[in-house]
Amino acid sequence: MRYPSIDEKFNIVISKNTFYFYNLSYEEYYEGHISSIAQNIFLLKNKIETSGLKESILFEHITKVEDGIDAILTITGFSKESLQRLVTFIRVTNDITLSKLVNKEAWPSSDFTTEWNLDGIKSLIMTNKKFAEGIVNLFFRGSTVPIVGKVLPLFEFKKLDINKFSFSIESLVDTIIRYKTKGAYKAGKGGNPEVVIEGILDENKLTFERGKFKIPEAGNIPRTMDFIIPNKTSPKLIIECSYSVTTASGMGDKAKTEKIVADYLKKNYPGVLFIGFVDGIGWYVRRGDLKRMVEAYDFVFTFSEGELQRFKDMLTSNLKNHD
Repeated sequence: MRYPSIDEKFNIVISKNTFYFYNLSYEEYYEGHISSIAQNIFLLKNKIETSGLKESILFEHITKVEDGIDAILTITGFSKESLQRLVTFIRVTNDITLSKLVNKEAWPSSDFTTEWNLDGIKSLIMTNKKFAEGIVNLFFRGSTVPIVGKVLPLFEFKKLDINKFSFSIESLVDTIIRYKTKGAYKAGKGGNPEVVIEGILDENKLTFERGKFKIPEAGNIPRTMDFIIPNKTSPKLIIECSYSVTTASGMGDKAKTEKIVADYLKKNYPGVLFIGFVDGIGWYVRRGDLKRMVEAYDFVFTFSEGELQRFKDMLTSNLKNHD
C-alpha cells in the first residue's frame, strides 16, 4: 500500500473542501424549530396587541401553548440555562420579597441536591398553577426585587424588562445587541473576576507572575497558574481562579487535574500555599465536582465581600510569616 505524500494529503483538503459542513436533515429540522418559535412569538404578540400586556396573557401563553416559555425567553434574550440558574437561586435563597413574588411556598420543597432541568421546569409550568404564576411574575416584576438586582449582573438584569413585551423597536434592538455581544461580554477582561484578585494584590504591593508548570503526572501539558507570588522561581503563594456560572462535564476533569497540580506543587515547592477562588452558581449545582475541586487547595475563597476581606487578612498574615 502506498501512503499519500504530505502534498497529496494537503491537496485533498484544499481541493475537496466542503467549506461548511451541514447535515441536510438536521438543517431542515432546525429550520422548522426556528419557524415554530417565530409562530409562537407572533401568537403572543397578537394576544398582547388585542388584550393588552397583562400577567394573565403571559400565564395563558406559557401554560396553554406548547413551549410557550421559549417565546418568553427569546423575546427577553434570556437563555434556557440562565432560567435554570435563576430558578436554582430562588430555590436556595430565603429572601422574603422574592419568595412572595414567585409563590415559592407552592414550589416542590426538598433539600437542594440537583438542579431542575428545563424539561422539569416546563413540566411544573404545565402542572403547577402557582409555579407558572411565579415565573410570569419574575419576568413582569423581577427587576423590582432588590436581591435580584444584587445577584444578577447588569447585563442579565436588563433582560428582565417588561417593556420587551411591547415589541417596540428599542426593546427588540436591545435584545438583539445582547445576543450579539454576549460572547464579547463574557470574554472581556473587565468581566473577569481575576481582575478583583489582581486589584487586591496591587493594593498590597505584591508582585506576581502568570506562569506555566510542566507537570509529568498531568501528561506534561503545561498548566498556567493565574497568580504566582512573587514569582515562578521561588513561589510563596499560588492562586487559581475558577468562577463558573454555567455547568459542563469538563468541570469534573478540571477538579481531577487540580488535585494533580496540588500534589505536584507540594512535592516540588514545599511550603507554598495553593489558594483557590472557586465561586459561581455553576459550582454550586455541581457539588460532587466541587468537593473534588476544593480538596486540591490549602485555602478556598469566594468573591463575596466577607470572603474578600478574609483573603486580604490571610495575605497580611502570610506576608508577616515570610518576613
